[in-house]
Amino acid sequence: MEQSVSSSVAKAAKPLLWIGMVSMAMAFAGLTSGYVVARSALVAKGQWVEVPLPRAFWASTAFVLLGSFLVHRALRAAQEDRVKQVNSLLLAAVGVGLLFLVSQVLGGREVLAQGYYFTGAKSTQAGSWLYVIAWFHWMHALAGVFVLAYTWRQSLRGAYSSSRFGGLERTALFWHFLDGLWIYLVLFLAFLR
Repeated sequence: MEQSVSSSVAKAAKPLLWIGMVSMAMAFAGLTSGYVVARSALVAKGQWVEVPLPRAFWASTAFVLLGSFLVHRALRAAQEDRVKQVNSLLLAAVGVGLLFLVSQVLGGREVLAQGYYFTGAKSTQAGSWLYVIAWFHWMHALAGVFVLAYTWRQSLRGAYSSSRFGGLERTALFWHFLDGLWIYLVLFLAFLR
């Protein structure tokens, strides 16, 4: 009975992950659409204030790409029964994920130091949109780092091998999704300021 319940949960996990990722993509599509509409209206009135993209966002792009590479290598190592390598690659991915989060905070501080505020008398719509989009992704990336840490903990317990790698595969899929989402957002913000 317990094996049957566990098997049912495993079968449902991947479709549920896809549903969650599609929902997140739709939320970000809504945010970026709102940004475009607000920008267009203010540009037409000559009131749009362009906010420079923080340099830290480019560093965070490198971190998220490196994280995807490490998670992909960990999955490959699990499929080839290289368990110790899975453990070290996942630990490195957690570290890189944390660096991504820190670089995002530094990017926010960079925007603030340039005099762009989220709210208040000194705020601009462009600055507010930048904060909302970046921090909304940051919250999802934070969840991604927790997922990476949980997956690493499971790997230390011997949960992944060539015959059992579904959890690691789902973790990789989610991190790759966050990676692709961030690349879309940083390019969107870089070219549509």
